[in-house]
Amino acid sequence: MMLFTQTRGLPVVTADEAATLGTVKDLTVDPHSRSVACLRLSGAPKDAAVVDWSAVEAVGKDAVIVRSRHAAGAGQDHLPEHHEAVGSRVLTEYGVEHGTVKDIAFEPATGAILTVYTALGDIAGERLIGLGSHAMVVHAERA
Repeated sequence: MMLFTQTRGLPVVTADEAATLGTVKDLTVDPHSRSVACLRLSGAPKDAAVVDWSAVEAVGKDAVIVRSRHAAGAGQDHLPEHHEAVGSRVLTEYGVEHGTVKDIAFEPATGAILTVYTALGDIAGERLIGLGSHAMVVHAERA
């Protein structure tokens, strides 16, 4: 398990050349698959500032490894729009407030969202419905 906040600032390095592409600025969430869609990089050329998650080989405490510079730049035409996840408000599908996102845990091997940590408690990743500029929307807890 990794946290979004743990990945920020990590260098992104290619496995084939050991070349540094940049550092992780943010992660983009795909609410439909409930997973990380891509990495957003700082310090990277404009054409390599977004890395599709399918190019990620490993995520560790010291770096993110991608297969190659070519793989990192491929597949960007299908990526969801980026919305800041950490810090966003959380609402249920009924409009009930559930605090703000403090952090998000994900599975490094697959990018699957495991848990959304909020000021009002933890939310299982499978409850994620959507993420937009206004809020993250989750299914209400079933009684």
